[in-house]
Amino acid sequence: MNILTDSQHPLINKRPLILRTATTAQTLPASRRPEGHQSTHPLLRVGVAVLSLFSAMPLMASPVQLFSTGNPDGKVATLSGTNAAGVETETADDFILGQAAWVTNATFVGLLPTGTSLSNITGVDIELYHVFPLDSGPADGRVLTRTNSPSDNAFQSFDSNSLSFSAKVLNPTFTASNSVVNGINAKPDQFTGGEGAVTGEEVEFDITFMTPFFVDATDHDFFRPEVSLSDGDFLWLSAPKPTGVSGTALQFPGGPTTDLQTWIRNEGLSPDWSRVGTDITAQGPFNASFSLSGSPVPEPSTLVLLGSGLVGMAGAVRRRLTRS
Repeated sequence: MNILTDSQHPLINKRPLILRTATTAQTLPASRRPEGHQSTHPLLRVGVAVLSLFSAMPLMASPVQLFSTGNPDGKVATLSGTNAAGVETETADDFILGQAAWVTNATFVGLLPTGTSLSNITGVDIELYHVFPLDSGPADGRVLTRTNSPSDNAFQSFDSNSLSFSAKVLNPTFTASNSVVNGINAKPDQFTGGEGAVTGEEVEFDITFMTPFFVDATDHDFFRPEVSLSDGDFLWLSAPKPTGVSGTALQFPGGPTTDLQTWIRNEGLSPDWSRVGTDITAQGPFNASFSLSGSPVPEPSTLVLLGSGLVGMAGAVRRRLTRS
């Protein structure tokens, strides 16, 4: 169910999430046990319970923040949806977690036209892209570069059948100093400088993925939200992190690669992408405001320790049962 209110609310698939649980046979009363039958030893039941709990951890653990670009900085707002003329525009920003994790939730922040009711939101879609040249054809030379851009095609998509969302107004009046809505062109006309300041309602979208998606520690991907409105455009707001002062690229927390900034394309430019800050406005690079949350996957060393402990427990149980 999608919940849309103006007040506080409760709060993607590379690999399928499979819940593995261990079961035990029911212990029969002594009068009904077959000859030679022994009831399940208490320590063995504890071991089985521990295994069941550990296998279910990705679903049971409370989500923790895995990645964030920070709050909107008011520098730029970019179209991420279908405009009034029916032209779809996509904005994508990259992420790397630096740890293996199941992603269960996401947030992103953008602008709705001033005075727009949240009931005008008709849908939210999320797409994930690898970094070019994966999932792509050869570069066609229509943009300045495809290095570090999103791929031609998404590798994972979520819609109303695979996510739920809520929305809340953070600020009824928020201004971004520049915007990119229509001026998205192939070279040599890629630089437009943007389309000027824009003011609207600052709205946060909170996403829950019905089936979590897995991200490996070194995976580097792009996140692209799209908001559909019955009237008007949704503009995704920029954010300051993880790009540092004066646009200096920083290492992602725990990750081996640097920030790849925000890219944008419309149907006329597709399958290519342009950099919002570097190519179009010459004011960036920019990031877009979003976060990812979920459940980190334990390191292999942790799994080894747990496995060793359970093996030791099983051995102790076997010896005790043998003596009895």
